[in-house]
Amino acid sequence: MKSKLYKTCEFFIIFILLPVSFIFPYAVYVKLGLGVVGFAYVIYMLLKIENQEFTINKHLNWYKFWKVTLLKFFVIAVLTTFFVYITNKSLLFQVVLNKPKMWLVILFVYSLFSVYPQELLYRTFFHVRYSDLVSNTKGLIFINALVFSLGHIFFKNALVLLFTFIGGLLFAITFVKTKSTVLVSVEHAIYGCWLFTVGLGEMLGFPT
Repeated sequence: MKSKLYKTCEFFIIFILLPVSFIFPYAVYVKLGLGVVGFAYVIYMLLKIENQEFTINKHLNWYKFWKVTLLKFFVIAVLTTFFVYITNKSLLFQVVLNKPKMWLVILFVYSLFSVYPQELLYRTFFHVRYSDLVSNTKGLIFINALVFSLGHIFFKNALVLLFTFIGGLLFAITFVKTKSTVLVSVEHAIYGCWLFTVGLGEMLGFPT
């Protein structure tokens, strides 16, 4: 299970074949079943094969993290607000203004049940399993961003693929620097929640 051939086949199935298959019209329950089985496999590999532990590092540099992340968030907030304003002004902050309770619930559910599993798969599992297959760090980050974007291909939306590719780059860089699933999950949650808040949620599958 640690051979390069096994890992290459594993990578192809989990990060390319499976997400691409989701664009085809077959039963939703089959897709959900494949997703659950795949995620269970990821957890098993992390715990039993790679000997990873789901613990929080007590020595994380939260000050530096917030300093860098808030700066990136400011840039993202300005650009996305402007984008929504010029493309469809009626969507701007419409959920938080019209359905504040639903907005809060969705932020909580998304952050806990979507963001963290995504980061376990696309950052922790990906980097633990495949860092020895790609010796160049920049190349590894680029591939990670590509497959993260590909994981959203079922939306069949070019803008979603662009947004998730950029997000994938940011998240991969954070993970490479910090080696922390917690920090990259917090960053992911901040940006994702903001996109929902500013008015881009429907495009990304958020209920509106």
